[in-house]
Amino acid sequence: MEASLCCFPNSKPAAPRTQTQSLALSRLCNPFSAPCRPRRKTLSSNTIVRAAISRAKKEETVETVKQQLEGCHLVAGICYKGLTVKQLQNIRTALPPTSRLIVAKNTLVGKAFEGTPWAAIAPCLKGMNAWLFVHSEEIPEALKPYRAFQREWKLEDNDFTGAVFEGRFYAPDEFKSLETMPSRAELYAKILGALQSPAISVVSTLQAPARDVVLVLKAYVKKLEEESGGAAAA
Repeated sequence: MEASLCCFPNSKPAAPRTQTQSLALSRLCNPFSAPCRPRRKTLSSNTIVRAAISRAKKEETVETVKQQLEGCHLVAGICYKGLTVKQLQNIRTALPPTSRLIVAKNTLVGKAFEGTPWAAIAPCLKGMNAWLFVHSEEIPEALKPYRAFQREWKLEDNDFTGAVFEGRFYAPDEFKSLETMPSRAELYAKILGALQSPAISVVSTLQAPARDVVLVLKAYVKKLEEESGGAAAA
């Protein structure tokens, strides 16, 4: 009798395919199918730390600019494109003690100026700016050092980009009026000369621009206060 070989189906059901197996089989059947999207990469702890440090530095810069606005009389922008670190240091060294030069991004400076009269500096918030903060009424003395360096280094393209003084914006072509303002000593001499001269001199002083009259009166009041303080101490 011939033995017959019979095949019986496997009683166990096939194991279900995993998602990975299904995708692999799909690509084999259709090699032109689009690949699956890569999984999103999670941010590393180092990346998170660097982002936090960057944000903290920006906040610190904004706070530094805000502090410089306290008691400030003038803010001016200077185009520092192409200047070296040494040149910037030389400018800082030449400035009066009552002035400070800060290099900061325009966006951070603009944020610090928001809601204040200094927001008028907006036309300067472009390009590469170093910011001059003057904490004195001696405006010409604060602007003079950079003008001297500008002439010495022939920096025609590195001019003042603008300034705000007493809430008004001054364009680069208007800086002459800021650079020729009378100094405190000149104001003292002017008011003393007016008081010691005939009445016509006083009248001519009062006919000067309103701002000059205010400065003259402020200088005279301060002089009286100093004299009264000295007399009281004696």
